[in-house]
Amino acid sequence: MSERKIRVLVAKPGLDGHDRGAKVVARALRDAGMEVIYTGLRQTPEMVAEAALQEDVDVIGLSILSGAHMALVPRVLELLKANGQEHVKVFVGGIIPDEDVPRLMETGVTGVFGPGTLTGDIIRDVRQAVIGTPAP
Repeated sequence: MSERKIRVLVAKPGLDGHDRGAKVVARALRDAGMEVIYTGLRQTPEMVAEAALQEDVDVIGLSILSGAHMALVPRVLELLKANGQEHVKVFVGGIIPDEDVPRLMETGVTGVFGPGTLTGDIIRDVRQAVIGTPAP
């Protein structure tokens, strides 16, 4: 019996209209054997949390280039908690100033990826967060 694939929701919350990076990451995760759901552009935190609940995901990847990460990410985490989904790992990618990374991690974010992060590193970190050890 095969084990269940890691389910990842990739979301673009806020008004940011640039999704090339999110699509590259989504494709890399899919190519690595994960099930990926991409929500598309301009999602509200409520839409992201609802999609995560409906899709029964293990991981949410939020791609934010607009600078609104300190408003959007805590709201998504708050909604996940309200839905009883504290087990869902949340990763953030995009333009995140170094000084905001510790604050995001304190709110419950599992990892933050900036521009130039190798997709292999993202795959490894997602696997490690969900199953405890990275696959080869």
